[in-house]
Amino acid sequence: MGKVKFIYNPYSGENSIVSDIDKVIKVHQKYGYNVVPYRISFEYAVEGAFKDLEDDYDYVLVAGGDGTVDTVVNTMKSKGIDLPIAILPVGTANDFAKLIGMPQNIEEACERILTSKVKNVDLGKINDKYFINVASTGLFTDISQKTDTNLKNAIGKLAYYVKGIEQIPKFRKLSIKVKSQEVNYDGDMFLMLVFNGRTAGNLNLAYKAEIDDGLLDVIIIKACMIKDMLPLFIKIVRGDHLENANGLIYFKTDNLYIECHEEIVTDIDGERGPDFPLNIECVRGGLKILGIQE
Repeated sequence: MGKVKFIYNPYSGENSIVSDIDKVIKVHQKYGYNVVPYRISFEYAVEGAFKDLEDDYDYVLVAGGDGTVDTVVNTMKSKGIDLPIAILPVGTANDFAKLIGMPQNIEEACERILTSKVKNVDLGKINDKYFINVASTGLFTDISQKTDTNLKNAIGKLAYYVKGIEQIPKFRKLSIKVKSQEVNYDGDMFLMLVFNGRTAGNLNLAYKAEIDDGLLDVIIIKACMIKDMLPLFIKIVRGDHLENANGLIYFKTDNLYIECHEEIVTDIDGERGPDFPLNIECVRGGLKILGIQE
């Protein structure tokens, strides 16, 4: 009988996974797997899930948003655990799960995972931390840290939008230096995003991104007059291509270095990231994952 470590965050999204645990076990039993659950919370950190992890486990199943998945991946990397992971998208932000096509329906997602083959996909690394979807800095990037957890659980993405509106009066130019083999930029910006995935907040920004090309997609939104940004934001919201868009730089790279002396934070999939300076790289094939249909 196979064995699966099931790590779930009962507070993710609207607590939906709590009522779906029986479905997770039912589908896995159908395919001959024993599910060993671990509930993460403020009292019980992810590290505890790996205390009994032995060679007889087949994969790690994670129920949560991008931030929860990041935490699991970073814990596994720090412990040298090289098992495949699979994702049940039940968090507030599920951008990476959407990228790989995971169904929202729990039974469908489990079926897809259990009938798929392991695929190696890229992983982002920022200093000594890993990220699956996007690392960012600039305006708005501290919204997740400033948004009350209870509010996020209660109204989901709307909580981020509310916080975002509060930030508009604080718009200011931010000085930044970006160095890569492809592009060097020394100037002002409002926002910078480095994608391993494609979307942020359901906006398909890094539309050129591939999960196994060994490259990260970098977007820098330059500082300019707010009125001059309107055409750019219309393009973004409409999903138009951003090549040659005024006020924006879009390029691909496998490695970049960022310096910034402003009082701003970095964000990794909704969680606080490391301080500047930043070394960001793409770890090609750095993550084994289940659930991707060929």
